[in-house]
Amino acid sequence: MFIGNLEIKSKYPLLLAPMEDVTEPSFRYLCKQYGVDLMYTEFVASEALIRNVEKSFKKLTVLDYERPVGIQIYGHQIDSMVEAAKIAARAKPELIDINFGCPVKKIATRGAGAGMLRDITKMIKMTAEIVKAVDLPVTVKTRLGWDTDSIVIEEVAERLQDVGIKALTIHGRTRSQFYKGVSDWTLIGKIKNKNNIKIPIIGNGDVDSPQRAKEMFDKYGVDAIMIGRASIGRPYIFKEIKHYLNTGELLNEPTIEEKVELAKNHLLKSLEWKGSPRGIYEMRRQYIQYFKGLPNFKDLRMTLVTSVEIDEILSVLEKIKLIYK
Repeated sequence: MFIGNLEIKSKYPLLLAPMEDVTEPSFRYLCKQYGVDLMYTEFVASEALIRNVEKSFKKLTVLDYERPVGIQIYGHQIDSMVEAAKIAARAKPELIDINFGCPVKKIATRGAGAGMLRDITKMIKMTAEIVKAVDLPVTVKTRLGWDTDSIVIEEVAERLQDVGIKALTIHGRTRSQFYKGVSDWTLIGKIKNKNNIKIPIIGNGDVDSPQRAKEMFDKYGVDAIMIGRASIGRPYIFKEIKHYLNTGELLNEPTIEEKVELAKNHLLKSLEWKGSPRGIYEMRRQYIQYFKGLPNFKDLRMTLVTSVEIDEILSVLEKIKLIYK
């Protein structure tokens, strides 16, 4: 698969979706160890980049071992987005991605993210200006439409291709669905198989198992799959999927000991990158997923998601290893 001049050599390309407070360097480090083909930074607000907000600039950090990496930006003003794209390009990622899919109220109702699906003319103009402004491949991530009465993805895909994007990621829900219900891949497959669509089409939504990934590749013919929420606390999902696609065999789930060591490694990387207490706070959603399904886990879980003491957290992780071995 080629995204502009970027070649992804894998037979079944797997991408890590950009997620706020998730896809920072500590998590990307783990996902890279498990074979992800292309990763994205946390998405970055255009206005924050222009105002030199330190937290947002830090999101532009790209480490050599992570490559290839894309930087995703969002915003509702064309001039600001163009300037933000130029700033992001100076960080030397492999591509710039435009977020036209985030459903969060404070973003979408301002006309950014999925809110742009209510103004297709502006979406296309913004994309065209960004394509002209940077020398990197420009890609887009979006949804089927604002709601079930305004499914516009077919028109959007063709018009975005016409103004020069090099790949399109489609999440199989509308904005009004947020993450509820079932992701509908029917239109994703339809767009991929249109004769006039020449750019890679990347499917996103509800791929949470190797079997599901195989179904999406086989049934809909997508060029790649992007995985988001299913990777939280489970960075090894990329290895599981690739092994199954290449061999037809399912890998055994990591043991409790392996999960504990993975969680500890993740915590230490998070602290290395963001320090304490922020590195501790941002690990909390990960613990819930790392140890999902363990019986009688409530008290230990509460400690993990409330403690700000590193030694206490490490002690609880060791206790989990002993109790559930």
